[in-house]
Amino acid sequence: MFDGSGGQTLVAVLLWVALAVYGFSSLWWLAETFLFSYDWRPDDTEAWGLDAIQVRVLTVDAEAVVQQTVNALPDGIADVRVIAERDIDVADAEVHVVPAEFECEATNKGRAVEWARRHVPCDREYVLYLDEDTIVTDLTGLPDADFVQFTEKPIYTGSRLTYLCEVFRTGYQFEQLGFHRLRYPLYAWGGGFAIRRSIEQELGWNVATITEDTNLIWRAADAFDLEYQLVDSRFRNQAPPSLKSMLKQRRRWMSGTIADDDLLPVRYRPLYLTRVVAWAFSPFVPVLVLVSYLLPGTAPGIELYGLLSTGLLAMLFVFMLFGVVAYRKHPLLWPVFLVLTPLAVVLHAAGAAWGVVSPVTDFEVTEKVTAAEIERVNAGLDEGDLAAHEGTGRLVRESNDAYDTHVFDD
Repeated sequence: MFDGSGGQTLVAVLLWVALAVYGFSSLWWLAETFLFSYDWRPDDTEAWGLDAIQVRVLTVDAEAVVQQTVNALPDGIADVRVIAERDIDVADAEVHVVPAEFECEATNKGRAVEWARRHVPCDREYVLYLDEDTIVTDLTGLPDADFVQFTEKPIYTGSRLTYLCEVFRTGYQFEQLGFHRLRYPLYAWGGGFAIRRSIEQELGWNVATITEDTNLIWRAADAFDLEYQLVDSRFRNQAPPSLKSMLKQRRRWMSGTIADDDLLPVRYRPLYLTRVVAWAFSPFVPVLVLVSYLLPGTAPGIELYGLLSTGLLAMLFVFMLFGVVAYRKHPLLWPVFLVLTPLAVVLHAAGAAWGVVSPVTDFEVTEKVTAAEIERVNAGLDEGDLAAHEGTGRLVRESNDAYDTHVFDD
């Protein structure tokens, strides 16, 4: 099959093209994480105090989950609004129900925040958007920026597989440290970000998209000389409680990104395309390595290719290593996660590949669990620990400053 110069050349071309796509994405991650990030830290994370913030928690009707999110807010935040699809009772927050008859171009979550933009009063400098399950940590104020992104650290909710994938994803997201060097940050996490009220009012949310957070920041970057800041506070949110829910979540993320790619300028398209391929089809990286070693001498440059593809394979383990560091796992546990990296890569990519092959257009809320369930499955938490977190901005027994000695739970 591989006899003849024509066959050898074809093999070489296909292999090198695949390597170039994956390699470019990996090199870009290294540049963002280690080169662009040299000045990422905000000069003053308390340029604006808590009194300059209105919090908006988005939900359909998850009353118990939202109550815990509201309970965890720092005491200095007085203006807390819950934007819900159905009437619920949440203490220490004003609940606003989106009318069923309200119509606009946006749908689902985007429709809710667009209604809130038009009808919920706000006299604060910033609106801080939180998902229904976001537990705020270490929030004392905001830097003087137009868009403030907080980092995340999903908590174990009972599925070891989804938690493993979240550790891997958290490691990859270290690239966010370099996003302030880009005109267009490559994505946003809608579970914890603050935006100047004046910019949100001018832009609005009235667009048809299922990834409204990234859509908003791309439109903001196009319309304004946007000042972006990342605050590494590691807000706690929930890892999907089942593999099925995680696959659907990843499918939606990929589908929304592909649908909104027309918002990016031409110079960002190669970066965008290589990232799509590198995420959705990353399980094929070991195949590239295997081919290079099974076919020695059959194509030009195959030996060099083997070395480069092996280095590319090692990058997947680097992402996991950064994840366990972010989670502050004890070093004795690092080998466990590193050995499980191939499984995490396959599962994390499966939903994204699904989104490429069969994009979804409808928004589906990822299933959440109650605080009692989180305390039950996490060995490091006792009953009532999450409730004791009220108003402190920090979990009582799970600190970002202490090593986590558990393999799968926090």
